[in-house]
Amino acid sequence: MSQVTLIGDRLASPGTEFVYEGESSACEGCPYRQQCLNLTEGVRYEVTDVRENGQLLDCAVHDTGVRAVEVEPASITANVASKGAYAGSKVTLPGPCPHTECPSHEYCVPEGADFETEYRIDEVRGDPPHEFCYLDRELTLVELAPPES
Repeated sequence: MSQVTLIGDRLASPGTEFVYEGESSACEGCPYRQQCLNLTEGVRYEVTDVRENGQLLDCAVHDTGVRAVEVEPASITANVASKGAYAGSKVTLPGPCPHTECPSHEYCVPEGADFETEYRIDEVRGDPPHEFCYLDRELTLVELAPPES
């Protein structure tokens, strides 16, 4: 379900994904707080539409201002344990990985995902981009459904 919020003008284009990080100290006293601070912290969102004829509003956080957009929670591409990894199954992420140089690191520690949360697999993508796992994990690359509210 779409939700209307304000985001930085540089991010305001359909298809842009971001993780909502919550309130900044610069938001204090802003007249647009209620329209900006209406998302769930730590959730990955995708801009689905930019409101036509929307004003560009001044913002203490975003140097070029903010504008109204529609967003929806976005799916998350991640590596999960291969055992039981099929579309429709419920999984949790295998846990953190300190190997930031690995080509799979962004999928083992995906932004907007939590290690304690259970996710539903929407689609199995196949083998992860690494040749071998430094933690000796058997992993499969999947598309996780957005967390249910």
